[in-house]
Amino acid sequence: MSAGRFLVRVDPPAHADAIYVLGGSRVDRWLEAVSLYKAGHAPVILLSPGGKERGQLALEADGIHVPSNVEIARDIMVSQMGLPASAVEVLPEAVDNTAAEAEAINRRARADRWRTLIIVTGSPSTRRAAYAFERVLGDEVTLIVRDAPFDDYDPVWWWTRREWFRSTFYEFPKLIAYWMGLGA
Repeated sequence: MSAGRFLVRVDPPAHADAIYVLGGSRVDRWLEAVSLYKAGHAPVILLSPGGKERGQLALEADGIHVPSNVEIARDIMVSQMGLPASAVEVLPEAVDNTAAEAEAINRRARADRWRTLIIVTGSPSTRRAAYAFERVLGDEVTLIVRDAPFDDYDPVWWWTRREWFRSTFYEFPKLIAYWMGLGA
């Protein structure tokens, strides 16, 4: 089996209670969420707030707000792409890894009694993200995994481009760490 193919898990789209966009992409991932929302697959998109840089925290301590990538993305979705403001939310707590994102979404899924969730991430991280979310959500929430439409990662020819090679070899140790219970 190809190393790249092993990393990728993409499910067909289906109706869900929500779409969650994992951090790590400035634009590509939320474009898939918008497409899924517009196709009627879920009534709400939740965006990862990601982590904050130390400089951003220092400016905030001085009362200076620096718009984050996720705030800019939400603004574009609402003001320029026509999504209702109520349909695009940013998770309130900062998260800096996939396991933390899964924990944050789990709290929301339990509170709102979700039965199905779509997550959107980059192609090479789809299997690891699915594992992290399924480990936390258990059997109570069905997970649908989607990759970003502009992610050009090729799981068959992953060794032919530097960025694909790098992605493959960054993801394998992460996936193994999650399997070993270290990705929390």
